[in-house]
Amino acid sequence: MTQVLVRPAREADVPAMAETTARAYHQVDLATSPRSWPEPVQRPASRQGHWMARARHVLGTDPDGCWVAEVDGDVVGCSLSRVRELMWILSSFAVLPGHQGHGIGTQLLGAAMHHGRGCLRGMFASSADPRAVRRYRQAGFTLHPQMLLRGEVDRSALPVVERVREGSVADVDLMDSVDRRTRGAAHGPDHEPLLGQFRLVVSDRATGSGYAYVAEDGSPVLLAATNRRTAADLMWECLASSAPGGTVEVPHVTAVNEWAVDVGLAARLEVHQSGYLALRHMQPPAPYLHHGSLL
Repeated sequence: MTQVLVRPAREADVPAMAETTARAYHQVDLATSPRSWPEPVQRPASRQGHWMARARHVLGTDPDGCWVAEVDGDVVGCSLSRVRELMWILSSFAVLPGHQGHGIGTQLLGAAMHHGRGCLRGMFASSADPRAVRRYRQAGFTLHPQMLLRGEVDRSALPVVERVREGSVADVDLMDSVDRRTRGAAHGPDHEPLLGQFRLVVSDRATGSGYAYVAEDGSPVLLAATNRRTAADLMWECLASSAPGGTVEVPHVTAVNEWAVDVGLAARLEVHQSGYLALRHMQPPAPYLHHGSLL
Protein backbone atom coordinates (compact mmCIF):
# COMPACT_ATOMS: atom_id res chain seq x y z
CA MET A 1 0.00 0.00 0.00
CA THR A 2 1.12 3.57 -0.69
CA GLN A 3 2.67 5.30 2.31
CA VAL A 4 0.20 6.83 4.74
CA LEU A 5 0.62 10.36 6.08
CA VAL A 6 -1.07 11.10 9.42
CA ARG A 7 -1.15 14.85 10.06
CA PRO A 8 -3.10 17.45 12.04
CA ALA A 9 -6.50 18.21 10.55
CA ARG A 10 -7.28 21.59 9.04
CA GLU A 11 -10.59 23.34 8.40
CA ALA A 12 -10.16 22.69 4.68
CA ASP A 13 -10.30 18.93 5.49
CA VAL A 14 -13.79 19.10 7.02
CA PRO A 15 -15.76 18.18 3.84
CA ALA A 16 -13.45 15.20 3.19
CA MET A 17 -13.74 14.11 6.83
CA ALA A 18 -17.52 14.36 6.60
CA GLU A 19 -17.55 12.16 3.50
CA THR A 20 -15.14 9.68 5.09
CA THR A 21 -17.22 9.27 8.24
CA ALA A 22 -20.49 9.10 6.29
CA ARG A 23 -19.23 6.27 4.08
CA ALA A 24 -17.55 4.36 6.90
CA TYR A 25 -20.51 4.62 9.29
CA HIS A 26 -22.93 3.65 6.52
CA GLN A 27 -20.95 0.47 5.92
CA VAL A 28 -21.22 -0.42 9.61
CA ASP A 29 -24.97 0.34 9.60
CA LEU A 30 -25.49 -1.96 6.62
CA ALA A 31 -23.64 -4.76 8.40
CA THR A 32 -25.26 -4.41 11.83
CA SER A 33 -28.82 -3.10 11.39
CA PRO A 34 -31.64 -5.64 11.89
CA ARG A 35 -32.97 -7.02 8.60
CA SER A 36 -36.53 -6.15 9.57
CA TRP A 37 -35.67 -2.43 9.61
CA PRO A 38 -35.61 -0.21 6.51
CA GLU A 39 -32.23 -0.38 4.78
CA PRO A 40 -29.88 2.26 6.23
CA VAL A 41 -29.13 5.27 4.05
CA GLN A 42 -25.93 7.24 4.03
CA ARG A 43 -25.92 10.48 6.03
CA PRO A 44 -28.19 12.96 4.14
CA ALA A 45 -27.10 16.48 3.18
CA SER A 46 -28.91 18.12 6.10
CA ARG A 47 -27.16 15.94 8.68
CA GLN A 48 -23.89 16.27 6.78
CA GLY A 49 -24.05 20.01 7.38
CA HIS A 50 -24.61 19.45 11.11
CA TRP A 51 -21.69 17.03 11.24
CA MET A 52 -19.39 19.56 9.58
CA ALA A 53 -20.51 22.27 12.00
CA ARG A 54 -19.62 20.02 14.94
CA ALA A 55 -16.28 19.11 13.35
CA ARG A 56 -15.39 22.78 12.90
CA HIS A 57 -16.36 23.37 16.52
CA VAL A 58 -14.00 20.62 17.74
CA LEU A 59 -11.23 21.91 15.46
CA GLY A 60 -11.70 25.31 17.04
CA THR A 61 -11.60 24.15 20.65
CA ASP A 62 -9.14 21.24 20.37
CA PRO A 63 -6.97 21.51 17.23
CA ASP A 64 -4.34 19.19 18.75
CA GLY A 65 -6.93 16.44 19.06
CA CYS A 66 -7.94 16.36 15.39
CA TRP A 67 -6.07 14.27 12.79
CA VAL A 68 -6.44 12.98 9.25
CA ALA A 69 -4.75 10.20 7.32
CA GLU A 70 -3.78 10.80 3.68
CA VAL A 71 -2.92 8.38 0.87
CA ASP A 72 -1.67 9.99 -2.35
CA GLY A 73 -3.00 13.34 -1.14
CA ASP A 74 -6.54 12.08 -0.45
CA VAL A 75 -8.07 11.93 3.04
CA VAL A 76 -8.88 8.29 3.85
CA GLY A 77 -9.39 8.51 7.60
CA CYS A 78 -9.83 10.90 10.51
CA SER A 79 -10.04 11.13 14.27
CA LEU A 80 -11.46 14.07 16.23
CA SER A 81 -11.10 14.29 20.00
CA ARG A 82 -11.35 16.89 22.71
CA VAL A 83 -10.63 17.41 26.39
CA ARG A 84 -13.25 18.70 28.83
CA GLU A 85 -12.22 19.12 32.47
CA LEU A 86 -9.73 16.22 32.54
CA MET A 87 -11.99 13.97 30.45
CA TRP A 88 -10.79 12.84 27.01
CA ILE A 89 -13.63 12.36 24.51
CA LEU A 90 -13.35 10.78 21.06
CA SER A 91 -15.89 12.59 18.89
CA SER A 92 -15.41 10.85 15.53
CA PHE A 93 -13.13 8.12 14.22
CA ALA A 94 -13.31 6.48 10.81
CA VAL A 95 -11.28 4.97 7.95
CA LEU A 96 -12.67 4.55 4.43
CA PRO A 97 -13.77 0.95 3.76
CA GLY A 98 -11.16 0.38 1.04
CA HIS A 99 -8.32 1.39 3.37
CA GLN A 100 -9.26 -0.55 6.50
CA GLY A 101 -7.07 -3.32 7.84
CA HIS A 102 -3.75 -1.61 7.09
CA GLY A 103 -3.01 0.01 10.46
CA ILE A 104 -4.37 3.46 9.57
CA GLY A 105 -6.96 3.34 12.33
CA THR A 106 -4.31 2.41 14.90
CA GLN A 107 -2.24 5.46 13.95
CA LEU A 108 -5.22 7.80 14.02
CA LEU A 109 -6.45 6.52 17.38
CA GLY A 110 -2.96 6.79 18.85
CA ALA A 111 -2.64 10.41 17.70
CA ALA A 112 -6.02 11.31 19.20
CA MET A 113 -5.29 9.54 22.47
CA HIS A 114 -2.04 11.49 22.82
CA HIS A 115 -4.20 14.62 23.06
CA GLY A 116 -5.76 13.18 26.24
CA ARG A 117 -2.54 11.93 27.83
CA GLY A 118 -3.06 14.07 30.96
CA CYS A 119 -6.72 13.17 31.46
CA LEU A 120 -8.13 11.15 34.33
CA ARG A 121 -11.05 9.68 32.36
CA GLY A 122 -11.99 8.73 28.81
CA MET A 123 -15.32 8.29 27.06
CA PHE A 124 -16.69 7.64 23.57
CA ALA A 125 -19.41 5.80 21.67
CA SER A 126 -18.53 2.71 19.65
CA SER A 127 -20.40 0.85 16.95
CA ALA A 128 -20.81 -2.93 17.05
CA ASP A 129 -18.13 -3.39 14.36
CA PRO A 130 -15.97 -6.28 15.69
CA ARG A 131 -12.71 -4.76 14.41
CA ALA A 132 -13.37 -1.44 16.10
CA VAL A 133 -14.43 -3.13 19.33
CA ARG A 134 -11.22 -5.17 19.36
CA ARG A 135 -9.10 -2.05 18.83
CA TYR A 136 -10.79 -0.15 21.65
CA ARG A 137 -10.47 -3.00 24.14
CA GLN A 138 -6.81 -3.43 23.28
CA ALA A 139 -6.36 0.31 23.90
CA GLY A 140 -7.55 -0.22 27.48
CA PHE A 141 -11.20 0.83 27.34
CA THR A 142 -14.02 -0.96 29.15
CA LEU A 143 -16.91 -1.73 26.79
CA HIS A 144 -20.44 -1.29 28.14
CA PRO A 145 -23.20 -2.66 25.85
CA GLN A 146 -25.90 -0.20 24.87
CA MET A 147 -29.58 -0.53 24.08
CA LEU A 148 -31.62 1.33 21.50
CA LEU A 149 -35.31 2.04 22.10
CA ARG A 150 -37.24 2.40 18.86
CA GLY A 151 -40.80 2.64 17.59
CA GLU A 152 -43.99 4.67 17.57
CA VAL A 153 -44.96 6.28 20.86
CA ASP A 154 -48.27 5.09 22.32
CA ARG A 155 -50.01 8.45 22.77
CA SER A 156 -52.38 7.02 25.38
CA ALA A 157 -49.39 6.25 27.62
CA LEU A 158 -48.13 9.83 27.73
CA PRO A 159 -48.32 11.25 31.27
CA VAL A 160 -48.81 14.86 32.28
CA VAL A 161 -45.30 16.25 32.84
CA GLU A 162 -45.04 19.29 35.06
CA ARG A 163 -42.27 21.84 35.62
CA VAL A 164 -40.34 21.07 32.44
CA ARG A 165 -39.68 24.27 30.52
CA GLU A 166 -37.98 25.44 27.36
CA GLY A 167 -34.26 26.03 27.89
CA SER A 168 -31.80 28.57 26.52
CA VAL A 169 -28.17 29.64 26.68
CA ALA A 170 -28.94 31.07 30.13
CA ASP A 171 -29.12 27.48 31.42
CA VAL A 172 -25.55 26.52 30.52
CA ASP A 173 -24.27 26.88 34.09
CA LEU A 174 -27.09 24.67 35.37
CA MET A 175 -26.40 22.08 32.68
CA ASP A 176 -22.66 22.07 33.37
CA SER A 177 -23.40 21.48 37.05
CA VAL A 178 -25.60 18.49 36.16
CA ASP A 179 -22.90 17.20 33.79
CA ARG A 180 -20.29 17.24 36.54
CA ARG A 181 -22.56 15.22 38.82
CA THR A 182 -23.47 12.63 36.19
CA ARG A 183 -20.40 12.16 33.97
CA GLY A 184 -17.68 13.99 35.92
CA ALA A 185 -17.06 16.80 33.44
CA ALA A 186 -19.04 19.70 32.00
CA HIS A 187 -19.83 20.06 28.31
CA GLY A 188 -18.77 23.71 28.49
CA PRO A 189 -18.32 25.07 24.95
CA ASP A 190 -20.00 22.00 23.45
CA HIS A 191 -23.40 23.42 24.41
CA GLU A 192 -22.97 25.97 21.61
CA PRO A 193 -23.39 23.54 18.67
CA LEU A 194 -26.04 21.58 20.59
CA LEU A 195 -28.11 24.72 21.17
CA GLY A 196 -27.77 25.54 17.49
CA GLN A 197 -29.08 22.17 16.31
CA PHE A 198 -31.63 20.96 18.85
CA ARG A 199 -34.52 22.03 21.07
CA LEU A 200 -33.55 22.26 24.75
CA VAL A 201 -35.87 21.40 27.64
CA VAL A 202 -34.93 21.92 31.30
CA SER A 203 -36.24 20.86 34.70
CA ASP A 204 -34.97 22.75 37.74
CA ARG A 205 -36.78 22.12 41.00
CA ALA A 206 -35.92 21.50 44.63
CA THR A 207 -36.12 17.71 44.20
CA GLY A 208 -33.82 17.53 41.20
CA SER A 209 -32.48 19.17 38.04
CA GLY A 210 -31.78 18.06 34.51
CA TYR A 211 -31.95 18.85 30.81
CA ALA A 212 -32.46 17.22 27.45
CA TYR A 213 -31.66 18.14 23.88
CA VAL A 214 -34.44 16.95 21.58
CA ALA A 215 -34.35 16.19 17.83
CA GLU A 216 -37.18 17.29 15.54
CA ASP A 217 -38.70 13.80 15.60
CA GLY A 218 -38.89 13.78 19.41
CA SER A 219 -35.80 11.63 19.99
CA PRO A 220 -33.66 12.68 22.98
CA VAL A 221 -30.10 13.16 21.70
CA LEU A 222 -28.56 14.06 25.08
CA LEU A 223 -30.16 13.85 28.51
CA ALA A 224 -28.71 14.34 31.98
CA ALA A 225 -30.36 14.65 35.37
CA THR A 226 -29.58 14.47 39.08
CA ASN A 227 -32.13 11.73 39.73
CA ARG A 228 -34.15 9.15 37.82
CA ARG A 229 -37.55 10.79 38.32
CA THR A 230 -36.33 14.03 36.74
CA ALA A 231 -34.68 12.07 33.93
CA ALA A 232 -37.91 10.16 33.27
CA ASP A 233 -39.93 13.39 33.16
CA LEU A 234 -37.51 14.86 30.62
CA MET A 235 -37.63 11.74 28.46
CA TRP A 236 -41.45 11.77 28.50
CA GLU A 237 -41.36 15.42 27.43
CA CYS A 238 -39.15 14.45 24.49
CA LEU A 239 -41.39 11.56 23.44
CA ALA A 240 -44.50 13.73 23.71
CA SER A 241 -43.06 16.05 21.05
CA SER A 242 -42.90 13.23 18.49
CA ALA A 243 -45.37 13.27 15.63
CA PRO A 244 -48.28 10.81 15.90
CA GLY A 245 -47.45 7.81 13.75
CA GLY A 246 -43.77 8.73 13.54
CA THR A 247 -40.81 6.62 14.65
CA VAL A 248 -38.57 7.79 17.47
CA GLU A 249 -35.26 6.40 18.65
CA VAL A 250 -33.68 6.63 22.09
CA PRO A 251 -30.06 5.57 21.59
CA HIS A 252 -27.13 4.99 23.94
CA VAL A 253 -29.01 3.41 26.85
CA THR A 254 -26.61 1.55 29.14
CA ALA A 255 -27.68 -0.99 31.76
CA VAL A 256 -27.33 1.53 34.61
CA ASN A 257 -30.05 3.62 32.97
CA GLU A 258 -32.94 1.20 33.42
CA TRP A 259 -35.22 4.17 34.10
CA ALA A 260 -34.97 4.93 30.36
CA VAL A 261 -35.85 1.33 29.48
CA ASP A 262 -38.88 1.55 31.77
CA VAL A 263 -40.07 4.76 30.10
CA GLY A 264 -39.50 3.27 26.66
CA LEU A 265 -41.44 0.12 27.47
CA ALA A 266 -44.29 2.17 28.95
CA ALA A 267 -44.38 4.13 25.66
CA ARG A 268 -44.53 0.81 23.74
CA LEU A 269 -41.08 1.15 22.17
CA GLU A 270 -39.01 -1.88 21.19
CA VAL A 271 -35.67 -2.63 22.86
CA HIS A 272 -32.65 -3.52 20.70
CA GLN A 273 -28.91 -3.82 21.25
CA SER A 274 -26.74 -1.15 19.63
CA GLY A 275 -22.99 -0.76 20.06
CA TYR A 276 -21.03 0.13 23.16
CA LEU A 277 -20.07 2.96 25.47
CA ALA A 278 -16.28 2.83 25.82
CA LEU A 279 -14.94 4.15 29.13
CA ARG A 280 -11.61 4.50 30.86
CA HIS A 281 -11.26 4.98 34.64
CA MET A 282 -14.96 5.79 35.14
CA GLN A 283 -18.34 4.14 35.58
CA PRO A 284 -21.21 4.56 33.08
CA PRO A 285 -22.93 7.91 33.77
CA ALA A 286 -26.44 7.88 35.20
CA PRO A 287 -29.07 9.18 34.87
CA TYR A 288 -27.57 9.96 31.50
CA LEU A 289 -28.11 9.37 27.77
CA HIS A 290 -25.08 10.57 25.85
CA HIS A 291 -24.82 12.27 22.47
CA GLY A 292 -23.09 10.17 19.83
CA SER A 293 -20.21 12.55 19.14
CA LEU A 294 -20.35 15.29 21.76
CA LEU A 295 -21.29 12.78 24.48
